[in-house]
Amino acid sequence: MEPIRLQKIIAEAGVCSRRKAEELIQNGKVKVNGHPAKLGDKADPNRDVITVDGERLYISRKKSFRYIMLNKPRGYVTSMSDELDRRVVTDLLEGVGERVYPIGRLDRNSEGLLLFTNDGAFANDVMHPSRHISKTYRVTVRPDINDEQLVQLSEGVEIDGRKTAPCTVLVLEKQQGRVVLQMTIHEGRNRQIRKMCEAVGLEVARLKRTSVGPIKLGMLQPGDWRDLKPDELRAIRTAITKKGSK
Repeated sequence: MEPIRLQKIIAEAGVCSRRKAEELIQNGKVKVNGHPAKLGDKADPNRDVITVDGERLYISRKKSFRYIMLNKPRGYVTSMSDELDRRVVTDLLEGVGERVYPIGRLDRNSEGLLLFTNDGAFANDVMHPSRHISKTYRVTVRPDINDEQLVQLSEGVEIDGRKTAPCTVLVLEKQQGRVVLQMTIHEGRNRQIRKMCEAVGLEVARLKRTSVGPIKLGMLQPGDWRDLKPDELRAIRTAITKKGSK
């Protein structure tokens, strides 16, 4: 068997996403045959002894992949564990059985749709910028919004020294002192929606992700999870293929 990049081996074993695996390698958490690995190293999972945080990695030929959606409540950190002992999203996945990890993130004060899997290739496809998988949010802002702010958000604003890609913005509700927006982006930058709103002078009071590509949160209750249905999985795989072929 040809040697494979370590981050791919770790992701396909269901330990974490490929991006997180790269962080583990850089932080010295991965060893091959007892020697610390570095980014770019390759290995043969059938012959080499690979350890992550001291635990040996075993590759199953008949791995059972899981694809799960969770309605994340506010107050949970998107992580497998937390050094500050805060509540983490995996605490809500009672009964899943397999070890799964989140695809992307929602910050502690945000809520809504969060996908989980142990399929590293699938997770990488959903998160990779080249796939342009859309993410839609219901955003409550204060105090009000004007046409100029709407145009700025839709055309892109500068955050962290770089302009955001165009965003679809719809006004869903307007009340005294608050506005509910629907915002759809095709990027996955850190706290992007919050930073975009702050950049045009809006305070985010509530942020809820309602869909990832064709997968919609629907009536799933906060704190509940379920496996993706076959038609949902087919739909997102189709979206990934179409976006990747452009």
